[in-house]
Amino acid sequence: MPFTGKRILLGVTGGIAAYKAAHLIRLLVKSGAEVKVIMTTSALDFITPLTLATLSKNPVHIDFFDKKTGEWSNHVALGNWADLMVIAPLSANTLAKFATGQSDNLLACTYLSCTSPVLVAPAMDLDMYQHPSVIQNLLKLDSYGNHVMEANSGELASGLVGKGRMPEPEEIFTYIQEILNPDKVLKGKKFLITAGPTQEAIDPVRYVSNHSSGKMGISLAEKAAQKGAEVILILGPTALKPRPHPNIKTISVLSALDMFEATKTHHSEAQVAIFCAAVADYRSETPSAQKIKKKENALTITLIKNPDIAKTLGASKKQNQIHVGFALETDEGLGSAEKKLVEKNFDFVVLNSLLDPEAGFQKDTNQVTILSKNGEKIKTPVLTKDMLALQLLDRIGSILENQKASNNV
Repeated sequence: MPFTGKRILLGVTGGIAAYKAAHLIRLLVKSGAEVKVIMTTSALDFITPLTLATLSKNPVHIDFFDKKTGEWSNHVALGNWADLMVIAPLSANTLAKFATGQSDNLLACTYLSCTSPVLVAPAMDLDMYQHPSVIQNLLKLDSYGNHVMEANSGELASGLVGKGRMPEPEEIFTYIQEILNPDKVLKGKKFLITAGPTQEAIDPVRYVSNHSSGKMGISLAEKAAQKGAEVILILGPTALKPRPHPNIKTISVLSALDMFEATKTHHSEAQVAIFCAAVADYRSETPSAQKIKKKENALTITLIKNPDIAKTLGASKKQNQIHVGFALETDEGLGSAEKKLVEKNFDFVVLNSLLDPEAGFQKDTNQVTILSKNGEKIKTPVLTKDMLALQLLDRIGSILENQKASNNV
């Protein structure tokens, strides 16, 4: 069992998602973990301590002093006991306490006393989750070194649809595995990842581009770095940036030619190259040095092909170098993805279709089909891009392990 001997302290705060804590506890206990629970008083309105005590096989802590038993809950001892502290769900109120160092309840005091890693899974309504104060508080927790999961999108208790749902217990469980049992196969491996769109100038004001946000590539870079990989991220023009990490070096580029040159420079040293960027296929043959004035009813611009970065570098791919590609299609796209798999010398291709409402540009979720050069095809469920990144990195890890085994034969 993966968590045998591991001690997990679970904080449960007030919110409709508190019922999911029961399932999370069950997953952890079945995996061999010892679980203790701290509830805030507002959490009592959503789930009973008896339920969580029964599942965890330990008394639930709520206040500093239990008047019924006369027992004292020592927040320092609880904080030092844990190998990992998890708060799920994390409400906006408790988030604010953590971010500002308030200590007016047992959970907040224990958080401040905790010496182990901390993982938080926020859950709140759409407008609350998007409020600037909540965003800043989440960034503060991240800057403190806490592991901050993104809320999922979907239907919320208010009836609104959007971001704010607590990640599912299975997703939290997987993240806990990453923290407590880190996969060492990627440690020290050199990754090259392209991400985001490119911009192809028409004149100094206008350009040709696409809707890519770079979220998928950034998630891959962050998760690879967390697993110990050394990542060079070639990032096109996007408002998003990876969270600061000593294992990530970001090189910002603008056009497809810029991305091509940067990727060529670093390709030979990479053991894994992931071509996730949405590179513009065409650029203006002769960009105007001055802003093009509006004169005629029609404007003709001659576009010429950009270099195919993945295909060019795929031709020079070294033995045991791993190449991963992405394909976004507006139809089912299997034929196109299979063609790219061969032509660009990929080890596997990640296909997502704009026919799927949960996939594509600007989304926090994705649903993909993974096509491998051995003929395997796997369709994933709808996943957050962080969770998909972990699955793809696991697949890369398996390829690396197989290469190691082959070399040792």
